[in-house]
Amino acid sequence: MKSIFLLIIFFTGFTSFSQLKATNSGGQVTTVQPKIMVIPYIKENEDLRTVLEADVNKRIILTEIKSAFDARKFTTVDFLAKLKAAKDNQLFTSSNQSDFKSQMIQFSGADIYVEAEMLMSNFNNNEKQLRIILTAYEASTGNSLSNIILEGRRTITDDIAMLAMRTVNPAQDNAAITIETFLNTMQGKFNEVVLNGKSIVIQIGVAQGSKYNLSSDVGTNGYTLADEIELWMEGAAYKGNYHIQGATELLMLFDDVRIPLRDQNTNANYNPNRFAMELVKHIKSLGVETVSKETKGNTIYITLK
Repeated sequence: MKSIFLLIIFFTGFTSFSQLKATNSGGQVTTVQPKIMVIPYIKENEDLRTVLEADVNKRIILTEIKSAFDARKFTTVDFLAKLKAAKDNQLFTSSNQSDFKSQMIQFSGADIYVEAEMLMSNFNNNEKQLRIILTAYEASTGNSLSNIILEGRRTITDDIAMLAMRTVNPAQDNAAITIETFLNTMQGKFNEVVLNGKSIVIQIGVAQGSKYNLSSDVGTNGYTLADEIELWMEGAAYKGNYHIQGATELLMLFDDVRIPLRDQNTNANYNPNRFAMELVKHIKSLGVETVSKETKGNTIYITLK
């Protein structure tokens, strides 16, 4: 069995107890039409910046998938053109492939990326069958949106372009499961994100030796730090939607906080790090001098020092 992996990416396009301007919808929801960029998935020892140069089959498959989305009225962006622009402007200097991938997604303005794993099966009668496993993720959080397995018809050929085309566009083979099924599910989940916000996790902890903990009295209202943070969260979360799993003196966990897809004030893309910046600003305003933050996917880690 031969495996070929691709990654598809979709684009979109003042702190207080009151709602943040960036997250306050004002009762309005903007319709967002995603744009699509297809990029190759890289394995452990591959380099996203050069992987297509070494494999003509991946370039062919990338083109076929891009064409399939074009045919379904999505607007696509050329990954190689974006990559060249990034190289020409020397935007990325990290040798860490995970960091480079994240930076490339951010640079592209992606809202959704779709991993496409292609599995080639060979049979005794020289027939080949291509299966494509598609999984869609919200780009800034990594939350899953949709997944599907597309199966091409068995055929005797070494033409990878034809196999890819007939798997992605299987009308002539009367396939029961098609890419439209995947796109419809993905678009529906994407619409839910636009309407209800993206789900993130926030963990607030206390470093050893800190003179503050979450039970410390802060501010001027007679509330503990944990109370002040929850009151702020009620106003800052998108449409007031959040859930707190629990709080102790040393740990506070919000397991589902909603943030908007777009900044409601500027219409720019809104990501978890932006929300983390506002939360840190609020905690510092309560008198906690040193606060650190780290964002990994859909999880924000805040530490009081």
